[in-house]
Order: sequence, then structure tokens, then C-alpha cells
Amino acid sequence: MRSQDASAATSQPDWRMVAAFAGATVLIHFLTNSRYGYFRDELYFIACGEHLAWGYVDLPPMVAAIARLSRATMGDSLFSIRFFPALAGGATVAIAGILAWELGGGRFAQSLAMLAALTAPIFLGLGTILTMNAFDPIFWMGCAWALVRILKGGDLRWWLVFGLFAGLGLENKESIVFFAACVLGALMLTAQRRVMFSRYFILGGLMALLIAMPTAIWQWIHHFPMLEELANVKASNKNAPVTILSFFTAQISLANPLSLPIWLSGLYFFLFGERGRKFRAFGLAYLLLWIAFVALKGKVYYIAPIYPIVFAGGAVFLEGIRLRVLRPMVRYALPAIVLIGGIIIAPNTLPVLPVDSFIRYQAHSGIKGPKTETFALAELPQLYADMFGWPEMTATVARVYHSLTPEEQREAAIYAVDYGEAGAIDFFGPRYGLPKAVSGHMSYYIWGPPKHEVKVVVAINGAEEDYRKAFARVDRVATVGTKYSMPGEHVPVFICRDPKAPLNQFWPRIKLYR
Repeated sequence: MRSQDASAATSQPDWRMVAAFAGATVLIHFLTNSRYGYFRDELYFIACGEHLAWGYVDLPPMVAAIARLSRATMGDSLFSIRFFPALAGGATVAIAGILAWELGGGRFAQSLAMLAALTAPIFLGLGTILTMNAFDPIFWMGCAWALVRILKGGDLRWWLVFGLFAGLGLENKESIVFFAACVLGALMLTAQRRVMFSRYFILGGLMALLIAMPTAIWQWIHHFPMLEELANVKASNKNAPVTILSFFTAQISLANPLSLPIWLSGLYFFLFGERGRKFRAFGLAYLLLWIAFVALKGKVYYIAPIYPIVFAGGAVFLEGIRLRVLRPMVRYALPAIVLIGGIIIAPNTLPVLPVDSFIRYQAHSGIKGPKTETFALAELPQLYADMFGWPEMTATVARVYHSLTPEEQREAAIYAVDYGEAGAIDFFGPRYGLPKAVSGHMSYYIWGPPKHEVKVVVAINGAEEDYRKAFARVDRVATVGTKYSMPGEHVPVFICRDPKAPLNQFWPRIKLYR
């Protein structure tokens, strides 16, 4: 039942409160996102930004364009690279409050939804680094906002807004296809399916396709490398295995365990609640996404962009509780424990602690986030471990490179097995006078081998026996890896001389789309 007090739905969102929550989120990221170092994927996205195109092997162009824009306008600092993800984190929190208002919530519902989004470890983590996932909630929830407006009896021209956000989302990350398919499929299962029988629905779909068309054409020209990469990942053991149960327990961790009453209330609101009946498609879509990502061996955080509207639905439901015994718990105790839980868990995804302090915190608290990949870990979770070791690796490679004779340097290339290693050479290498790296990993393969004749290769990572198949002389000259970096980045460095064939002939053998 609905509350009749001052918290009832207002004529517009409380914009001051929305701005306060969003501003606090952005400030938190601004104060913390320069700790530790550049994340592996950030180095790759920065490299992609140096090769602007309508697509890449494993991603659409938006994040590369954002990396390029950040560097062009603000420089190469961690703060500048992570400036736009921080803004996206603030926008994600604001959207949760706006959606709560759209669903009929008052000031309390808006504040509770934003508090849940602000303290969710997954959103804190995504707003900390430059990644496609930081922007995903904006596009998913842009579609959700348009659909809410339609389902409330608004103008069907909102399908054009849905198409706009869907198209932009496709230029950010392909996973929005699953969201749109599940939402529209769920809508077909409800009485509200009639809103799809409109020319604006068709026009919205065409708008999404038109916006995404340049990337689709790029993929077609390059023989759909993204599909090849996705098939390779699915066939490999790269991603940690998930079941229905493990997926559920992971959601509890990612969304803040003490926010569980909010998002479970959100599912109840959409699936069974009287006030949420017209919005039932969102609850069904959540379940369909859950099934799809488990079946396809997706990572547990792939479903995260839907949580702002789930939080919003839960906040509206909880705001409407009138039982005298429960209202104080909902109005005062629940926000307090959600905030406290968020603060306690925050160090797992927000670099607020010095690294040694974090290691002690994790050891004493026993709090660890879900593991999304099968790589071996040491003291740090992958999110943090992949921020360490890159400058040191580049410095070691520079010493090896400059140990070559001037003639060898003119005929040399630096080869890396992994795009993180290659991206680090490209980003940190200029200060040492290093050439750009080459690699067969992801889009580096498409960018190809060096244009000059290569007679010497400084190789990072890989197996010595593999290099001996291609070179007459192979010497292991160094080892890279730091105390905090991923165990898989404690790897050898080789100097390979006298190639048995031109590098172009070997190039197709080193392609690695995984």
C-alpha cells in the first residue's frame, strides 16, 4: 500500500537531491581514482584510441574515442583517463533516482534508490576505471526510461528515444543486444505488448540499426572478428564457470549484500506488485537476462546495468509500506545499514586504501568479490593486480632494447603476447625511446606487423620453444613482474635473432582472439 505522507510522488524529481547524490559519487571517484596505476584494459583502450576506427576485434568504437578525447583535452594522467568514467558513475546514480520518481516514488524512494546505486560495489568499481562497462548502465537505463514513459501512457514517439539509446549502446558494448531482446521479449509476454504495434517502434529499431551500422560494416569487412572472439572465449576456460546459484550469490556481492532487501523488493514490485503491474516486463527481463548469461557462460557482472531500475522499483515498493512496525526499519534502519555496508565493502572495488593496507583489510575481513576469470591470483584481486607492474615491465624492456646495437635497434621490433603488455609499451615506451609494440592479440593483430624488415625481436612473455621455431637464436635475458602484479605477468623477456622467414609469413600464426 502507498504512503500518504510527504514522501508521496512529487510533480518532478527532487533535482537538488539527485545532484547531491550524483555529485558525491563523482567526487568520491575524483578523490580516489588516481591511486594504484593504469588498468590492463585501459592501456589497450588507449592504444585503440591511437588507431581510431569504427570498430575493433572485441569492442565497438566508443571507449576508444573517449580515451582519445580524454588524452587530447586533459592529458595522460590517471585522473584524465578516468574523468569520463567518474561522470558516468554519477549519472548511473542519478538515473536510479529519476527512475524511482518515474515509477511513482517520492523523495524517500528516490534517495533510497540512489543510495543503493551509490554503494553498490559493482558501480563503484566500474566508475573507477576507463571501461565500456562504466557507460553501459546509461544506455540500458536510457532505454528503460523511454519504455517507462511509454508504459505510463506517454507518447509512443518515446520509441525513438529507446532506439537512440540502443544505437548508442551498441557503439559502446554489444551486450545491450541482450538487454533489448530480453526487455522486448518480456514485453511481448505482458498485456502491454500493444505498445509495440506502432510505426514508432519500427522507426526506433531502424534508428538503432542506423547508428550501429558503421560498426556492423566494419565487422563485416573484417570477417566478423568479434563473433570469432566470442566463440573462442565460450569454448575456452577463460571465464569462471557459473551456475544459477553461483550467479545469484555473485549478485548479492556485486550489488551490496545489505542492499538485498531493496533489489529483491524491486523484483517483487515488478513481478507481483499491483503498482508495478504495468512495468512487469522489467522483472521478466531480469529473469531472462539471468538465464541467458548463465547459459552463455557470461561473467556475473554482465547483468549489472539493469540494477538502477531494480533498485528504483524496490525503493518505490518499500516507500509504500505502511505497517507501523516496519516503517521505522525501512525509513531509518535500512538506509543506515546500506550505507554502512557500502562503506565496509567499498575497498574491494574502490582504491581507497594503500595497497598494503588493503591486503591486510582483505585478510582480516574475509570479504572478497566474485572471481570472474580463471586466472591465478595472488594477494590482490584481478581488478587491482592488473593495475601494477606495467611501468616496471616497460623499463625492463627498455633496458633490453637499448642493450642492442644501433643497427639491431633499427631492425628490431618489440613483440608482446598480450594486449596489456603491448599497450604498456605503447603508453610508457615513448619516454624510453621505444618503438610501438606489435602483438597478435585482439586488435593488435589487425594493426599488423612493423612496416620495416625485422631481424631482431624483443619478445615479452611466451614460450622459448615457440620462438625457436621462428628464430635461429633465442636468448632469455630478463624477467618482468612485480610484487603486486598478476602472477601471469611474471614472465620472461627474450631477444630473438635471425628469423627463419620474414615476420609477415609468421603473422597469421600468432592471431589470438580470446
